Amino acid sequence: MALIRLAQIDELEGTPREVAESGQAQYGKVLETWKAIMNKPDMFATYLPFLRTVAGPGVMDAQLKDACALYVGFLNHCRYTVSHRVTSAAAKGVSDEQMRDIVNAEWTEMPENWRAALELTRELTLNPQNETFGDLPQAAQPETLAEVKKHFTDVEVLELAMTIAMWNALARFHRVMDFDLDMPEAPEGVKPE
Repeated sequence: MALIRLAQIDELEGTPREVAESGQAQYGKVLETWKAIMNKPDMFATYLPFLRTVAGPGVMDAQLKDACALYVGFLNHCRYTVSHRVTSAAAKGVSDEQMRDIVNAEWTEMPENWRAALELTRELTLNPQNETFGDLPQAAQPETLAEVKKHFTDVEVLELAMTIAMWNALARFHRVMDFDLDMPEAPEGVKPE
């Protein structure tokens, strides 16, 4: 059961309602996350367009973007985030086997750019809790950052870092809110414990 009351579209007016209705048209339902954020309509009106800008089409490969988001959800042990990212990745052609390889860090058969992006994902998700600013100012190893710069343009690095950061924030939000799953559960081997 969600930590807070979940609002409904009919409580919204103006731009927040238009944004909610466009999301409902896109997904065929109103997601639990949205219902929570709709408690503050102005926040919701900016949240969904921002999310679409970060998670939606950009210059970075869409499958890779979803792979990194899935890995963030898995590393944060968030069933809700993982269920959403699995659904999105599968729609873009990522197989269950590839998803299992992603979350189990079995990346040897993946392209170098995927390995670099997934390593950055791991480091930016796990290191901030364990590494001080003085020891690791950018929260990622210099070698990892160099590898990312080798494989991606500046705009791709921007999209990658923003994707990782945003899904870390959302996975933690999803966990504390304790939403019911509103997308299919992740397949075995991808579902966080």
